[in-house]
Amino acid sequence: MEKDKAKLYGYMVVFASWLAVFSLFGYRATFAMLKGPMSVDLGWSQAQVTLGYSLMMTIYAITAFFAGLVLDKWGTKPVYAIAAVFGGLGFYLTSLISTHLAYLFTFGVLAGIATGMLWVTSTVSVRKWYVGKTYATMWGFAFAGAPMAQWLLAEVVKGTMADGSADAWRTSMKVLAVIIFALLLLAVFMAKRNPERYDMKPFGEMPVAKGAAAPHEWTTKEAYSRYAIWGAILMFLTSMMAEFLIWTQLVSYWVQDKGWDRVAAINVYKVIGIIGIFSMPILGIIADRVVSKVAHEAKGRKIMLIIGPTTGVVACIFLLMCTATPTWVAYVAAFIFAVYWAIVPGGVVGYTGAIYGRKTLGKIWGLATLIVMGIGPFLGSFIGGWLKDVSGSYQYSIFYALGSFIVSILLAFSLPLKAEPRS
Repeated sequence: MEKDKAKLYGYMVVFASWLAVFSLFGYRATFAMLKGPMSVDLGWSQAQVTLGYSLMMTIYAITAFFAGLVLDKWGTKPVYAIAAVFGGLGFYLTSLISTHLAYLFTFGVLAGIATGMLWVTSTVSVRKWYVGKTYATMWGFAFAGAPMAQWLLAEVVKGTMADGSADAWRTSMKVLAVIIFALLLLAVFMAKRNPERYDMKPFGEMPVAKGAAAPHEWTTKEAYSRYAIWGAILMFLTSMMAEFLIWTQLVSYWVQDKGWDRVAAINVYKVIGIIGIFSMPILGIIADRVVSKVAHEAKGRKIMLIIGPTTGVVACIFLLMCTATPTWVAYVAAFIFAVYWAIVPGGVVGYTGAIYGRKTLGKIWGLATLIVMGIGPFLGSFIGGWLKDVSGSYQYSIFYALGSFIVSILLAFSLPLKAEPRS
């Protein structure tokens, strides 16, 4: 009975994380589809519209640090509850704006608070219940909420903007507000605290040899005095710069640079989400098998972190090969981006957890998220829009993303396999 109850609680944690990730990417995935119509309706430049998204990611990063502190102390329920309120308000109030300052507050600040409550909480809560050879698989199932949001919410946006009116994006945001609020309330109900709270142990935990010392409990200050966390941060940051540039500019690249119909561009963009629904758990299983094969979790996670941005480089090359009509090249690029997406975001948390343990992972990874998400997505998305404004083409943005992925590969090679506490 206790084993069955532990399994149920673990599955509930994964499902709550699925809902959180779905809601988080409800903001990220729909922006690429809404920013064009917003720009036309409001008469703003691409840089002005993208600035709201960039500010959202900065606030997201700051909030993520505090979310990690709350998570370690009080669990996930209060974090998801705060996200539900601000997530609903972020979309709804943005649908009412008419000035740029109001937009920066509603979409930049309110949505930033909501999304910042979701990433660290979802990744770390799964890591606290599943470790060793089980983490990547279960995180893969949870992270499948991201591509599901990209696919399903693309349909919501298409449906609510079908009449072609200039302000149809406002209707889209009102509908999205209701969806996000409802799903995060469900996440509050499903969420559980750490397994020790229920006298349970995490799944996949390696047995401690008789007489062996207990795992070292890392403080945040101590963890940040080692290269392992800084290597992970820099590797993740450079990947995030490239990733967010692609997410925010991809549809516009196909429509404005290649001359595609917007509906056709969105349909190809959705392929990333559709494939991701399956690639997330499949790549999670593969990552755990790599860990089993090398019999060293940090080493297995490092191998996957080298592979991840390498797929990003290949995907960018295929994007640069796209023609004036959607062909197999674009679909291959979408497929490869779905593979990248399934590896890096969860893999870097798995690597960090393998190095520093899970007890204080919320604080350690919360601060890492503050650094990575405060810089990477802001610069990536803003530089993408800025390069378009100054050059008249999105092609230079793709080259920038390709270079950023290459730097990420080199940093992944530098990751150490352990960190020794000072005696």
